[in-house]
Amino acid sequence: MNLTKRIEINPAILKGKAVIKGTRLSVQYILGLLANGASEEEILDEYTNLRRDDILACLMFASNALDDHFFYPNAQDQA
Repeated sequence: MNLTKRIEINPAILKGKAVIKGTRLSVQYILGLLANGASEEEILDEYTNLRRDDILACLMFASNALDDHFFYPNAQDQA
């Protein structure tokens, strides 16, 4: 199964943010929970309608979104 099929972008849901299909939980929100130290288990316990594949889909979506982007250091940051 293509995990990214679990993610949808619909202008009528959260103003078009990427969300887990069938929820109002944005990819950004789930990534933020993970970045702040929440474990998959904690997220799944809190949001019982989610599955592990939903969390993996958020990670895959973020990875794909960054795949074609290049980031260059700001000259001011190197001073």
